[in-house]
Amino acid sequence: MATPDHIHVIGGGLAGSEAAWQIAQAGVPVAVHEMRPVRMTEAHKTDGLAELVCSNSFRSDDAQSNAVGLLHEEMRRAGSLIMAAGDAHKLPAGGALAVDRDGFSAQVTDRLAAHPLVTIERGEIAGLPPADWDSVIIATGPLTSPALSTAIQGLTGEEELAFFDAIAPIVHKDSIDFDVCWLQSRYDKTGPGGTGADYINCPMDQAQYEAFIDALLAAEKTEFKEWEESTPYFEGCLPIEVMAERGRETLRHGPMKPVGLTNTHKPDEKPYAVVQLRQDNALGTLWNMVGFQTKLKYGEQSHIFRTIPGLEDAQFARLGGLHRNTFLNSPKVLDRSLRLKAEPRLRFAGQITGVEGYVESAAIGLLTGRFAAAERLGGAIAPPPATTAFGALVNHITGGHLSGDDGSGSRSFQPMNVNFGLFPPVELPARIDGKRLRGKEKGRARKQVMCARALADVDGWLAPAAKAAE
Repeated sequence: MATPDHIHVIGGGLAGSEAAWQIAQAGVPVAVHEMRPVRMTEAHKTDGLAELVCSNSFRSDDAQSNAVGLLHEEMRRAGSLIMAAGDAHKLPAGGALAVDRDGFSAQVTDRLAAHPLVTIERGEIAGLPPADWDSVIIATGPLTSPALSTAIQGLTGEEELAFFDAIAPIVHKDSIDFDVCWLQSRYDKTGPGGTGADYINCPMDQAQYEAFIDALLAAEKTEFKEWEESTPYFEGCLPIEVMAERGRETLRHGPMKPVGLTNTHKPDEKPYAVVQLRQDNALGTLWNMVGFQTKLKYGEQSHIFRTIPGLEDAQFARLGGLHRNTFLNSPKVLDRSLRLKAEPRLRFAGQITGVEGYVESAAIGLLTGRFAAAERLGGAIAPPPATTAFGALVNHITGGHLSGDDGSGSRSFQPMNVNFGLFPPVELPARIDGKRLRGKEKGRARKQVMCARALADVDGWLAPAAKAAE
């Protein structure tokens, strides 16, 4: 039985398992509390730790030019249990890291169970953990139990915990064609901290708009999962295809209304409709499509949204979605070491913090475990550099995202996968090896420079802990 001096990890998914491993490897006793099989979720099928409930892919393993692959490598260098198990049970998948889900989960479970400083306790933690647990990591994922969700709401405020994830597509700014688009706020309003040119505007004539509506109506939609079906749409964040079904002019009088805007490229031509994008991160590298939450399948989104003038070559940091989820308004309620500001003994890890994806969730577990262990040992650990994949994720969660209203009365923070739009930009020389880079070559070189910078910086960040462990 765990004692109060243990660090307690609630949730035995990828994030919780990784957090527990990092704590134990630092020499600190840890108790993992997993409610399965005493209480099962709608998604899980086994009682194994780190069960993969959807895909068995960890996505790209390219650490030289892909943000996900870079995160893989940073985790490996930090001694990740999740990556070690993934590498041990990998399956043929081209450039991706796909794993045998049963072997993967079994290895994570076995290694944690065998660790002398790890205790695994089965059963639900209903409500807030006991007051004498002075260091707790909550890693309960997107299907956090109702009792714990209610308790978290009591600490953070009801509006700071989301149960319905309405996501608009997010576009890399450098893939937008500014020979077609222009910057302008509606009626040139400046607003708080604005300049009057706070939106990217993509114009449509009538024929383009009608073709766009036809495509929306004909496109394949993603079906709700069983546990999402009872979650109703909010009128303030209806999917664009649902709005289109309500009438062909609905979008043109809603998020695509052209009023108060003048196309600087064609000032004498009034657009029939306008798609607007709003800055999504403090770096200004990512922009979200205003009012474009959707249940369209990803392939349909990519095809249809690239018919929008100015977005023909759009690169998406993430595509839209609408599903049942639980996540915190992390930039407001968590500090830089992922502690709850309202009750610092509680840290959060995984999807509940506002990241998407297996690897991203595990990475936040890794960081939270290191932060908690350092604190227990009386030391401190600096947040990872913003130039690293670790740092990019922490920055997104704790402050890199712009706060504010999205036009429907809801907050704008949304979960996201790791991507290069979350990293500080790099300056490339005009020529490399005497050759002027253009187009895709320039983009590829930029990613390679970002990866090289990140790996050098993560090594520097990890070095003090590695030296202390010698």
